[in-house]
Amino acid sequence: MARSPALPLIGAIGGLYVAQSVIAGLTWSGLPAVLRAQGLPLDRIGLLSLLILPWALKFLWSPALERVRLPAAGGNRSAPVVLLGGAIAVLGLLVAGALGPAPLLPVLAALMVVAFATATVDIACDGYAVENLRSNDLGWGNAAQVGGAYVGAALGGGVLLVLVQILGWQAAIWIMAALVALLGLPFLAHAGRRTGAREPARMHRPSLRAALARPEIRQGLAMAAIYVVGQKTAMAMAGPFLVDQGLSLARIGLLSGAASLTLGLLGALVGGAATRAFGIRPVLAGAAALQALALALMALQAATAALPLALVIGVALLGGSAVMSIGFVALYAQFMRWSDPRQAGVDFTLFQCMDAAVSMVAGVAAGVMAEHLGYGFFFALAAALALAAIPAMRRVAPRQAAEEVWCGSSASSPAIPRRQ
Repeated sequence: MARSPALPLIGAIGGLYVAQSVIAGLTWSGLPAVLRAQGLPLDRIGLLSLLILPWALKFLWSPALERVRLPAAGGNRSAPVVLLGGAIAVLGLLVAGALGPAPLLPVLAALMVVAFATATVDIACDGYAVENLRSNDLGWGNAAQVGGAYVGAALGGGVLLVLVQILGWQAAIWIMAALVALLGLPFLAHAGRRTGAREPARMHRPSLRAALARPEIRQGLAMAAIYVVGQKTAMAMAGPFLVDQGLSLARIGLLSGAASLTLGLLGALVGGAATRAFGIRPVLAGAAALQALALALMALQAATAALPLALVIGVALLGGSAVMSIGFVALYAQFMRWSDPRQAGVDFTLFQCMDAAVSMVAGVAAGVMAEHLGYGFFFALAAALALAAIPAMRRVAPRQAAEEVWCGSSASSPAIPRRQ
């Protein structure tokens, strides 16, 4: 079988997405469990959600970064942007490894620098992906994004806990830093070939005004906010909940890592196939309903301790891996369709910032509610939010044919060019 011309590109951006998700998994899955094992209260662990702040605000500097990455005249500068941002992120991880995991505030400061650098790299990576993927490859690019996220989460949120148990915090974080550096090399090699190359003059000036003037962008922002409330509200408390159920860090790490590698990737494939077959609305509604069921079972366990521990673990892992990935494949494939390749780093960033902003607020509130009102009330409320997202999503999700969402066959308005 002939090798697809898009395969090197998909491999390059996939490696970078894995690297970014190693950091995300470390921050929002691995570290909360480590801190809970050391006895920190849940409301303080909820402060880790503040590390989402750069991801919520990166739209502010995305136009300036896009103008640097795509100058009016000259070659694409994605490789230098990623190289500088990646170096800062790796250095920040090394510092966090030397400082932590407690006291929390110095580690939080180091990881905030890492988050700013990683969020900036993500702007460049998303823009590079959208502008270079052909229309019929957008779905595979999104599969690399979502699948890479779960592989990275398995490493940063799962393998990390095993390493912390065996080697200690410092050695575990430094191993993760080295892994992040290695995963970025394929992108640098691929994008580096375009750096400095002669390209036609660019007449379009990337800006937030140009993005927000398009109705597709405003519709996508509403979709992101509604869906994230239903899917991510309880995510930050899953690790601490399992710790309080009596599981060791090593066991949680092994289980969550295995779940991300298997259930997360399987969910991404199922989500892609379901979106292609049924369209975006049914997939998003089905994922929200399944998430509500998983959260309701966790609320029941927190209130009554009536369920077998194995069932509780399975429900937590299914909700955090398979169910979430099913919905986000559909959601982010649609966002790629709506992104203008002339300023894809701005458009796609706006969608991600809405995701991050809602996740941050929900995460901080989750820590406070779980600490002061108990896991039972918290998970029940999260289940209700997931159910409430279903009718709200139906009002804002597009009615396009299922194949269009996956393949991007009519991805943009007629005035927006896209590679064929």
